[in-house]
Amino acid sequence: MGTEADILRAQRAEIQTEIDRLMALLEHSEVDPSEDEADPDVVERETTVALVEALELRLAEIDSALVKVESGGYGICERCGEAIDPERLRIMPEATMCVRCKSIAEKQRGVNRPPERFSPTDW
Repeated sequence: MGTEADILRAQRAEIQTEIDRLMALLEHSEVDPSEDEADPDVVERETTVALVEALELRLAEIDSALVKVESGGYGICERCGEAIDPERLRIMPEATMCVRCKSIAEKQRGVNRPPERFSPTDW
C-alpha cells in the first residue's frame, strides 16, 4: 500500500476524472431553459450539477489533506488535536476530524437536524 500522499493523489485523480466526465456530459446536453422543472432532462441536469459540486468539495478536502501530509499534520484532528483513528483515515483519507469532533461539528451546523415541518396554518 502507498503512502498517505499517494493514496490521496490517486483518489484526487479519480475524482477529477469523474468531474471532467460529468462536465463533458453537461456541455453536450441540450436542455431548453423554458422546459418544465419536472422534465426528466432538467432533473437529470440538476442532479449532475449537484454531483459535480459534491465532487469539487471532496477535491478541496483532499487538497487540504495533502497540505497536512506535507506539513506533518496529517492524521491529527483539527478540532481536538488527537490522532484520527487509522481505520477512519483508511476509509476516508481526506478526514480532518476524528469521528467524535466531526459528529459535534455536524450537530452544530444542523446537518443531523430533521427537516422542519410546516403545519397547514403556516401556508
